[in-house]
Amino acid sequence: MNKEYPTVGGGDFSLLESVMDNIGHGIFAYSDSRERVLYANRKIKQEFPNAYGMGTLADTFSDCIRSVNKNQYTEIMGENGRWYEAHATQVSWADGESAVLCTVYDITEKKMYQEKLVHQAEHDHLTGLGNRLTCERELESVMAHAVSEDAKGAVIYIDLDDFKSINDSLGHHYGDQLLKNIADSLNSVDNITNYCYRLAGDEFIIVVPAEEYDKLDTIIDDIEAVFSRPWVFSGVDCYCTASMGVVVFPDDGDSVSDIMKKADIALYEAKKGGKNKVEFYSTTVGLSSYRRLDMEKNMRKAAANNCDEFQVYYQPVFDMQKDGENKCCGAEALVRWNNSQLGFIPPSDFIPLAEYLGLINPIGSFVLKQACRDCKHWNDMGYEYKVNVNLSVVQLLQNDICEIISDVLDDTGLNPRNLTLEVTESLAINDMERMKNILGSIKERGVRIALDDFGTGYSSLNHIKEMPLDVIKVDQCFISGISRDDYAQAFVKMVTELANALGVTVCVEGVENDRQLEVLKNLKVKLHQGYYYDKPMSRNEFEEKYAKA
Repeated sequence: MNKEYPTVGGGDFSLLESVMDNIGHGIFAYSDSRERVLYANRKIKQEFPNAYGMGTLADTFSDCIRSVNKNQYTEIMGENGRWYEAHATQVSWADGESAVLCTVYDITEKKMYQEKLVHQAEHDHLTGLGNRLTCERELESVMAHAVSEDAKGAVIYIDLDDFKSINDSLGHHYGDQLLKNIADSLNSVDNITNYCYRLAGDEFIIVVPAEEYDKLDTIIDDIEAVFSRPWVFSGVDCYCTASMGVVVFPDDGDSVSDIMKKADIALYEAKKGGKNKVEFYSTTVGLSSYRRLDMEKNMRKAAANNCDEFQVYYQPVFDMQKDGENKCCGAEALVRWNNSQLGFIPPSDFIPLAEYLGLINPIGSFVLKQACRDCKHWNDMGYEYKVNVNLSVVQLLQNDICEIISDVLDDTGLNPRNLTLEVTESLAINDMERMKNILGSIKERGVRIALDDFGTGYSSLNHIKEMPLDVIKVDQCFISGISRDDYAQAFVKMVTELANALGVTVCVEGVENDRQLEVLKNLKVKLHQGYYYDKPMSRNEFEEKYAKA
């Protein structure tokens, strides 16, 4: 039922009432002693029509009335969804009665601006996901809840594989769009919506709260599915895989900093394992992190000292169609690291670290120059050998890669036709046009190009035709069971026939026994490489067996 409020007063007070009605913010007076509103101006009636009409204005602003003379401001959301700030002052009303005067200001724009600033401080500007600050704050809360419930949760640390090469190939605009698309897809995975964060660059964190921990395997599968399909930009398919490190709380740590550190350790192990993998943190992995720190320190030192601790080993390549007993036609150059403190370190350990630290360029340049120098020496001895050198994604995308190769050839005097540069098929898939230009420029210098690990990535057979190739190297995963695997035989046969039609040579890796050799001979595969013939060896060992003076 409507309640009639009195006015300020008649006669002499009509002007004052008119001023109050047009002042631009709400004003009302309340009598404590009589527990009633003495006056409400037009703004109050417009902004709070229900409270005014039902006589509950004092109830709506009860916090403000109680704060009288405390120099405090109280916030309230109005009936129209807007925000207001109210301030109360003790006054003498028109008839001399003591009253509380409440002044009400619309602060909606101010509130929205403040919320925008808070959102910007707590969220990633590109993807809209929570940032590191928000992640760590919310993770602390989720971990505390898990402990209180005697339950478990998990953190999944995601890092995109070779995102820099995609960014450089397609351009930053497409790189940013890719990050936004990935963020949207991750945030849409069931059971983790609003628990997805972008830390920086191409790194994401997924928090799996205790309520969803029993679905951890499914969540990981769903995340992997996100990266199993191409992303399409302007009609071009872009492939991007991801490595993941997983840590369980509170089993693996009871603090946010400890969990984040161990998630990073697990992620590095996934990267080291060949990328596009998931690695769970374990005590063994944790112990290896200390070795990683030692490796990092010593690798930086070795790279700074002209790569003096790195050695180039050679695994011979054999031409099965070559006349005579010595079917060796050259070798693949493989880098090895023998550190004075840590000893001999497997390539599977230090090459991912070199890529991670950005040291693959100086190490790769060292291998290229040493391999060309050694091959020139063999050529001068009368052996028409070729040397294969692997180029990483980072090396190939250097702006001056063609000049680097030309300088090495000039310095060593090696015939360009005796240098074969091996690139992985994943290099070319995301920007075929750019790769064609780069590889084409390299071929113009007379250097041969080999596509390594063929069959393990996303390439279509059409890419073989598009790329300026001389050699296709079929990955060893197809050779290991080729004597009993019909699919592997069919694959190698198909690649061989296609290569012959295009004038490209096929090389198979990982030949290890007579049964494999027999099948490959029947398929007329020309180039062979593997432990059946010989293991990687030092220059001196190679020359002792295959390049005697």
